[in-house]
Amino acid sequence: MEHRLISAIEAALGWSGAEELGKDFVRGSMDDPALVSRIMTPNRLLDVAMRRSLNRPQFRCFQKSEEVHPAIYYTDSVSPRGQSISMVNMRSLGRLLGEGATVIMDQANVFDPTMEVACRALQWWSRERVQVNAYLTTNDASGFPLHWDDHDVVIVQLTGEKEWEVRATSRAVPMYRDADPNSTPSEEIIWSGLMRTGDVMHIPRGHWHQATRTGSGSGKSLHVTFGITKRTGASWLAWLGDWCREREIFRHDLDRRRGTGTDALTEAAAQLVSERPPADFLAAYEQATTLPRHVPFLDILGSLDAVVCTTHFPPQIQKHGETVDVVASGKKLTLAAKALPALRLLLSGRPVELEQAAAEVTEVAEILVEEELCAVLTPELFSGYTGLVTNAGS
Repeated sequence: MEHRLISAIEAALGWSGAEELGKDFVRGSMDDPALVSRIMTPNRLLDVAMRRSLNRPQFRCFQKSEEVHPAIYYTDSVSPRGQSISMVNMRSLGRLLGEGATVIMDQANVFDPTMEVACRALQWWSRERVQVNAYLTTNDASGFPLHWDDHDVVIVQLTGEKEWEVRATSRAVPMYRDADPNSTPSEEIIWSGLMRTGDVMHIPRGHWHQATRTGSGSGKSLHVTFGITKRTGASWLAWLGDWCREREIFRHDLDRRRGTGTDALTEAAAQLVSERPPADFLAAYEQATTLPRHVPFLDILGSLDAVVCTTHFPPQIQKHGETVDVVASGKKLTLAAKALPALRLLLSGRPVELEQAAAEVTEVAEILVEEELCAVLTPELFSGYTGLVTNAGS
């Protein structure tokens, strides 16, 4: 899937692909102001908060480096039948932002179609799971104190300015579940300065960092952080732990008294490691991801006019003589080889309008929608692609 945001990130950071992800701290700047404002704006973020029932920790507010109690900016909207729904009190939130505050929306890709499409494009690019958090800071508000993340992040400054400090790691590639708490920050400052509109920064896992507008006076800052969680050797070993249950030798009790069977157990473990290498795990991980959320297609609501592939990772298309297999999200579809051109079109990750498409394209599209590898392109979902991903030719 070709996406303008990915092209802009690669150009800003001097990358030619996802291979550099997680290696070194690097920063740069985009040269496309229209793209920056297209991704997200402060008002669009607040509009999302206004129209949905959000709860902590998905939506949080901070002042003076401390989290504001939800009771201060949440209220219960009560229907005439007495049904209560927790909603953000926009007047209270507006007062907090006017004073100077930071609001955080985790997983903005769940609520905003542009963020959804951007994360899907980054997943197809990196072959890893991606989520995006949005941070809106006003006036002199501070941000999180010095901390590190257990995943790589790509940060895009969308509006205004924010002061950052990035430090080296104090433990190599730390993890969420680790043998060391990694609680002592490094004193080596790699970079400190202002992130301005259009700036992009990559902070690898484990690097200490903090951001603030303290001392900046009136103004605002909006940035989004794409969190990209890569698989590790520990992930592979955990996967092997699930596979070992297939073999009887691993299901037997360990004899703590006599210690017998240790050699056979060790040999079986070594065999399992050799039979299921990391490459198998990475391939299986992509197939194990569940199908994403989407609006179901119901012909009673209208005809199928346009579709788009919505799998978390790019489907595999494999031609075998007179047939072609499509493998994605734990599913395997087998179609006649003549469907190959239509499959390449429909599984490109770009929207496909069916009105002018050939009959065989529409026929294959109906199959892919039924199998949930493609989704109906609603106007709301289409808005997430507009100006960012070109339509596939029909």
